This record gives sequence, structure tokens and C-alpha cells, in this order.
Amino acid sequence: MAAPDELFCWEGDWGLPSVSTDCLVVLVRVRSLVLRKICSPWRSPGGSLPALRTNQNETLSRPSDIIIHLRKQKFNADFDLSAKEGADSLAFISLLEEKLMPALIYTFWVEPKNFVEVTRRWYAEHMMFPLNFFLPGRMQSRQLEKLRLLRGDEHLEAGEELEKELYRDAAECMNLLSQRLGSHKFFFGDSPSSLDAYVFGHLAPILKCRLPNGKLQQHLKSLDNLSDFCSNILLLYFPRDSREPSAQKAPAAPEAGDFDNVPNKRRKQFLSALFALGAMLSYALLTGMVSIQHGHQEALEEPPDPEHIGAHEEEGDG
Repeated sequence: MAAPDELFCWEGDWGLPSVSTDCLVVLVRVRSLVLRKICSPWRSPGGSLPALRTNQNETLSRPSDIIIHLRKQKFNADFDLSAKEGADSLAFISLLEEKLMPALIYTFWVEPKNFVEVTRRWYAEHMMFPLNFFLPGRMQSRQLEKLRLLRGDEHLEAGEELEKELYRDAAECMNLLSQRLGSHKFFFGDSPSSLDAYVFGHLAPILKCRLPNGKLQQHLKSLDNLSDFCSNILLLYFPRDSREPSAQKAPAAPEAGDFDNVPNKRRKQFLSALFALGAMLSYALLTGMVSIQHGHQEALEEPPDPEHIGAHEEEGDG
């Protein structure tokens, strides 16, 4: 019997099954796979999250590729859509990518207070030492590159004017989605389609995360049907996550049997720390942050020339 597909996703928080938009999009589509929630992208088969390892040992990392694979495996949420509904779904998904995604990136990864007090802190607290010191910064750089690509401006810089423009586009996108949803539970029919998954993945983090700068969140909360839509998805498909408080949960006290494994646990922690340190040093060497100088050291260690010393001694005797 072939092994089942395995889906690797970022861990959840803030009452969500995952903190990642891409992971949320995939999770709404299917809930019958073997799910592994982690906070170490290098532990996933593709080196990024989300990632799907199929029973044919194939690795898929892009949400669109994962969804296409799921359709082939009879997980097609758009099977009952008409041709017009299918076209509308694609149009709204494109609108999300063009208008809402840039504002989402800006809100979590570029806006200074949100990034320092929420995004960077969350990833730093959930990654192992010492990688948590530099990986959040690398992730921010990649998100900024993605924002520049989406906006078609490689010299794009953060600022008040950019924020106003992005939030205006996002608000217009939310208004259109609210009008399309109306009083319905889902966008098409009685069950979630691809559009429902994409809308939930983009809106749920904005709705549930407590942000110092919550301008986008305020507008979303003013649209009651979109807020209720996200809450209904959570209650229907992720009831356990929706009941969890957004504050960080205290670790559970170890059971009596756990103390028997303390030496092994400490040894694993020590080896993990050594591995992480090695990974950080390798990264620093490969990126040029640290370089090894040889020429200067050889000059310091080169012994003096005996003939030169003898010449100085003869001059001294004379």
C-alpha cells in the first residue's frame, strides 16, 4: 500500500491553523492528508513552506502546483462550478493577488511596528537558536522582493504614500469581495471552492492577528459578511484552532515518564544547537559575511632572513 501524501505547513497561532497565507489556502482545500506543522522550513522536503510530498516521492512547493495535484487526486472543490462561475473565480483570485496580496505583505513584513512587534518576534520565538537571529530578516528581504515584483517596481521603498496606495487598493478589493459574497455562506454554492480558500487565506491573518498598525484590519471588520465568512470557515473546518487563545500558550508540565528521557532530550538539544551553529557559519561563509584571510597571517609568521640579520650585526660591530 502506497504511503499517503504528506503536507508540511507553518505552525498556527492567533486562533488560526497556520500563520501563513499560502498554507491556509491549501489547508482549506483538503484536510485528509497527513499534516505536519513545523517552524523549520529546512525540515520540509522542498526547503520551504507549504510543501507537499506525494506518495510518488515528488515534492511540490507552490500552492498552485499543490492545488493542481489535489484536483488530480479527486480533491476538486470547483467540480460543480459552471463555466461562468469558474471564470469569475479565476478573475477574483487574480484580483486578490494583484490588489490584496501587496497590502498583506506590507502589513506584516514592511510596516515597521507590525514587523518588529509581531512578525519578527513570532518567527524568532518559534525558530531554533541561532537561526532565529538572521532568518526573519532574510524572510523580510524576500517578501520585499516579492512586493516589488507584484508592483512592477524594483526600486520600491516603504513610505506613507506607498502605504496609502496599497491600503486603498486592498480596501477596494475587499469591497468587491463583500459585494460578491452578499448574504451567502460561500461564494459559490453550499461548500467552499478555490475562491473561498484564497479569500480565507488572505483575510484570516488580517482579521485574527493583533497588529499595532491595524488600518487594514479595521476596514475588514467593517465588512460584517467577510468577517463572518472567515469565522464560519474556522468554526466549520478548524474548530480546535479557532478556540485557542491568540496569546502564547504556556508549555504543558511533563509527565512522570518524560523524566526518564531527559538525558536523551538534552543530548538531542545539544546536537541540534551544534547543527544550527554549523548552518549559520556555513551561511555566513557562503554569503561573504565572514572571510578567512591567509596572506596577512603568513606575513606575520614568516621567519626573518638570516643574511639580513647578519648584515645588521656587522654594521653594529663596525
